[in-house]
Amino acid sequence: MRRALIRRGRRWLYITHRWIGIATCLLFAMWFVSGVVMMYVAFPQLTDRERWAALPEIAWDQIRVPPDQAMIIAGVAHYPRDLRLVMLDNTPVYRLTDWDGARKTVSATDGRLIDSVTPEQALAIASHHPNATHPQVIGTVTRDQWSVTARYNPLRPLLLVALGDADGTELYVSARTGEVALDTTRRERFWNWLGSIPHWIYPTILRQDGATWRQVVLWISGICLVVAVTGFWIGVLRLRLRQRYARGAVTPYRGWMVWHHIAGLIGGIFVFTWMFSGWLSLDPGEFFAGRAASRDMAVRYAGHDTPRIAAAFQSKPAPGAVEARLVWIGSHPLMILTDRDGRETTADPASGAAIALSDDEIFKAAARLLPDAALTTHLRLSQFDAYWYAHHDERPLPVLRVGFDDAAETWFHIDPRNGDILGRTDDSRRTYRWLYNGLHSLDFPLLLRHRPAWDIVTMLLSLIGTIVSISGIVIGWRRLRRGSRRRAARA
Repeated sequence: MRRALIRRGRRWLYITHRWIGIATCLLFAMWFVSGVVMMYVAFPQLTDRERWAALPEIAWDQIRVPPDQAMIIAGVAHYPRDLRLVMLDNTPVYRLTDWDGARKTVSATDGRLIDSVTPEQALAIASHHPNATHPQVIGTVTRDQWSVTARYNPLRPLLLVALGDADGTELYVSARTGEVALDTTRRERFWNWLGSIPHWIYPTILRQDGATWRQVVLWISGICLVVAVTGFWIGVLRLRLRQRYARGAVTPYRGWMVWHHIAGLIGGIFVFTWMFSGWLSLDPGEFFAGRAASRDMAVRYAGHDTPRIAAAFQSKPAPGAVEARLVWIGSHPLMILTDRDGRETTADPASGAAIALSDDEIFKAAARLLPDAALTTHLRLSQFDAYWYAHHDERPLPVLRVGFDDAAETWFHIDPRNGDILGRTDDSRRTYRWLYNGLHSLDFPLLLRHRPAWDIVTMLLSLIGTIVSISGIVIGWRRLRRGSRRRAARA
């Protein structure tokens, strides 16, 4: 009875791997090849540096409306998620973002709400971009492959402007607010069709519905997990290191089956952990906490929920700023001035005088982030570590880390230059760091400290995974052809 159950179990093990593998082997090959592309070409997004580079210098002499009045005009009575002063072509404007994602743009010259931008205005906005050579409005985009995610919903529709430069840069300018929402280059658009789009299963028709896309990817990757587990299990069962097969072989297979068996054994653990971590990245059980600070945390850190920034700009700050972010830290209003090269200066909003923001002031404000927990650690990191490192994203150094004695042992990372809360990390996020960033992206400190070691290891493992996948495609195709011939012969 026991032997019969074992034989039946093995039979279903082989059947499961064979037929689900045939159905999914193309997906495996696609994921490994596209993953290599993604190592060097990211999905298009507008970085802060790109945004700053395309902004004109703030015309302080044109400002007639103070920030407090701009908040009243925008109907924002409580502490906003974001309040900044920038130029919309030749007009200074306040851009306000509330915690529900709603955006308002208020002219700093006459206080009017700006809720529409013409194609001619979009062209003028794009002309300030450093790569603008012969800018031309291509058309209006409601949603396309590069602006597919929900983050752009408050800005839609988008006016698409080609800059006419050698890189084929295209800007997406919000027809509502005049913000540059996104930029893409010809290189990014080409390589992402071979990288992020197939890797994330990102066609516009599917990705535009975030909930449906998430379920589809969860089910597909979950089924592929079954293939990885059964394949490695079979590989171990069929391996003989002592009582070998004929001619001293460790595998009973020939031809493509040998490649599939041996490569699957060598890279099997990697294939499994890669599939598992990719599936886990969608947080199927919603176990992992978010990285951003909540509104309540931000309000406590600011020290005020109905803040007054400045009744008027009494004098002009130093020239050169293209953006002025207006914030509160520990009950004190501050203005963070940024120039086109990304250099930041902290100033008093009313007088424009430079202010030195000390670590102690930030730590004092940060102690309010979690009112029911005590601050246990506060330190300045001058080097990257296992939880704060730059690999796929730019991250500043030095950075401040504050830790609390709450049940989740929460940390916050804060930029000492401007007091920005850069992220929240608790037990679940630290677990996620290893289960996803570690297993999927191979973000291990030893590899990251010795580039190109990370590139070599990742490329080698991806090559092994590709061999497993391609050999599976060939084996599956041959089995399907044999089955087709048998059915034809019987007919």
